[in-house]
Amino acid sequence: MIELVLGGARSGKSRYAERQAIAANLPVTYVATAEAGDDEMHRRIQHHRQRRPGNWRTLEEPIQLAEIIRQHASPDTCLLVDCLTLWLSNVLFDRQGNLQESLFETQRAALLDALSQCKGPVIMVSNEVGMGVVAADPLTRRFVDEAGFLHQALAQLCDSVVWVVAGLPQKLK
Repeated sequence: MIELVLGGARSGKSRYAERQAIAANLPVTYVATAEAGDDEMHRRIQHHRQRRPGNWRTLEEPIQLAEIIRQHASPDTCLLVDCLTLWLSNVLFDRQGNLQESLFETQRAALLDALSQCKGPVIMVSNEVGMGVVAADPLTRRFVDEAGFLHQALAQLCDSVVWVVAGLPQKLK
C-alpha cells in the first residue's frame, strides 16, 4: 500500500504518518530528505529525530529518492518518506536557487516509476503549498505549481491519500 499524507506546516502530518508506520506492524525505514542549511532547519530535523522510535532505520537522501524506494521497498518493511516538499526543492533548484530542469524531470519520472513498481508499504509526507495567494516571484510560483502537479500524479498512484488539518486526518482516497 502506498499512502500520501498532505497538510500545511505544523499540521500534524508527520506525526500522523509516524503513527501509520507504527500501525503497519513492520520494521520501519525512515527516509529523510531534509538538509540542515541553517540553524532553524537543524532544530526541525532534531525535533523529528527525537520523536522517532530508536529501532527505526534512518536513511538520509535529499535527491535519489526513487533509488532508495527501489532498493528498500519490500513487503516486510514500511518506508516512511518525510518529506516530498523538501525533496522537490532539492531536485528543482540548486543551492543558489537556480532551476535544475534536467535533474528535476529525471528524478520526478524516476520517483513515479519506482512507486508504480513498488512491492511494499510506503508512506509519503508532503506539504500542501498551493492554497494561498499566487506568489509574486516566478521561482516560488514554479515550486508551488510543481508541488501541485506532483501531488496530483502521486494521488493517482496511491492507494490512500490523507489530508491532515490541526492534527486531524481527513481521508481523501
